[in-house]
Formats: sequence, C-alpha cells, structure tokens
Amino acid sequence: MPVATKKLRSNRAWLERHLTDRWVKLSQKEGYRARSAYKLIQINEKEHIFRPGLTVVDLGAAPGSWSQVARKLLTGRDGKLSGRIVAMDILPMDPIDGVAFLQGDFREQSVCDELARIVGDDRVDVVMSDMAPNLSGIAASDAARSMLLCELALDFALEHLKKNGFFITKAFQGSGYSQFVEAVKRSFVKVHALKPEASRDSSPEQYIVARGLK
Repeated sequence: MPVATKKLRSNRAWLERHLTDRWVKLSQKEGYRARSAYKLIQINEKEHIFRPGLTVVDLGAAPGSWSQVARKLLTGRDGKLSGRIVAMDILPMDPIDGVAFLQGDFREQSVCDELARIVGDDRVDVVMSDMAPNLSGIAASDAARSMLLCELALDFALEHLKKNGFFITKAFQGSGYSQFVEAVKRSFVKVHALKPEASRDSSPEQYIVARGLK
C-alpha cells in the first residue's frame, strides 16, 4: 500500500475518533479549548491541588485548556479570580481573562525575567506541564524527545516551586520513563503516577503528580 494512502487512512481514522470522542464533545459544550482540560480536572479531583489564592505556572500552555481549568479552580465564591496564573509557550495563545501569557522558551533568561516581574520574589505553588513533542513515528526518537521535555519541566519546577508546591507533568511510558519517575522521587516527598479517565486507552501517557520538595 502506498505511503500516502496509509497516511490518508490514518488521518481519516483519527478524525472519526476525534469527532465521536465524548471528551471532545464535552469540551465543545463547556467551552474548553481541548479535551485535555478534563485530564487536569480529573487529576485535581484525586489530588486536591487547586484552590483560590495559589500562583500557578502552565508550561507549554497552548491552546490554553489547562489554564482555563486553573482559572476556574482559582475563582472564589464571589466569582473573582483569587491568585495568579502564568501561561508559557513558544506558540501563540488566545487570551484568557486573568491569565498572563508569556510567549517564548521558558529556558530563555528573558522569559524567566518576565515571569519574575509578574510573580515578584515569590516562588509558585503549582508548576504544571502537558507538553508533548511533535511525534515523528520513530519510537526511540519520540521517547527521547518526550523525556527531554519532562526533564526540562522538572528542572523548572525545582527552581521555582515553593517548599510544599505541586509539580504535574505528562510522561510517556517507555524508554526513560522509570528513570524519570525515580528522579522525581529523589526531589519530592510524595509522588503519584496516574492515568485520568479522559486519557485515551491507547495512549501510553501517564501523569506524574509530585508534592513537597525535599
């Protein structure tokens, strides 16, 4: 079978699955920008991470569904945002009321300087990352690129989190996964790995939730 035909069938199958996905339909109904919003909602239901008054940094935030969830969870009973949310991505992102957006690579000093300007001298309560590389289809290469993003997110969290802060990141099971989890355990008091209901059964993704810097 020609490569182009295989790719066309694969794209068509993905589109059909996407359009019939319950979480896609629910996200469209409830105004979230991506189905991934429900992964964070379900993580929070189990781990009780968010509450009004926190400072949250969302790495690789675009299109913004996790920031939308954080915005809702940091809203007090008076309907007003209590806390700060900073979304960061190299890609552009449409504005979200109450969310500061920094476009650029979070490893760059200029981006970190802007973060410091927003949050002041304070460390942050939550660092979260739903980042994933653009997949090439080459398993070893994709696994290595995914682990690099996880390691960069961990380094950022270790530099910016408060002592009792939370770190949330997506990681793909495969080469390097167990070593990354061990690295997180060396740095945090409590570490859980979970797979939210909204995560597709076919996906090897896991979400690592860590709390309390050692």
